[in-house]
Amino acid sequence: MRIPLPSPRSAAGLLPLLGCLLTGCSAAAPVPAPDETIKAATRALTDACLMRQGLTPPHPGESPPPTDEQQITAALFGKGPTELSLTLPTGYVVRAHTDGCLGAAQQRLYGDQRRWFRVSVIVNNLEAEASHTHRPLSEVRDRHRADLADWHRMRTRALSEATTVLNQPPFQGDMPR
Repeated sequence: MRIPLPSPRSAAGLLPLLGCLLTGCSAAAPVPAPDETIKAATRALTDACLMRQGLTPPHPGESPPPTDEQQITAALFGKGPTELSLTLPTGYVVRAHTDGCLGAAQQRLYGDQRRWFRVSVIVNNLEAEASHTHRPLSEVRDRHRADLADWHRMRTRALSEATTVLNQPPFQGDMPR
């Protein structure tokens, strides 16, 4: 059998053929981005937590049945007074619960939910702080160098934990370490 080759003008068309011949046509599986890996592990942990409570996790883009919505929201995000609070330089106050399935997932992945809450809120609002204080973003980033270092360290830990969670058999990723 004869394989038609591209004309010399389209030599670029030979690169995929050459690559296929050299590698045996096996393509490496794409590596998901760190954000996607952490997001998938968070989802696996929160879904398992909800299921342990007898609740059906909502699917992305779908709302739970109205009768279950309050129960699922409370189980997922926590209830009662918020335990975590941070006032930003803009005056905006960010609050979160430490209880709930999301809090448990963050504790598992980041190792210190309170610290993660603080540094992630700060890092996610650096541009708003720069705008509010009329300072260059580089100056604001420099002022928060320690927070940025903590954020990177905790994200690295979360990626490692997320990989572990996703490589475990179903419903074991929620076990404490």
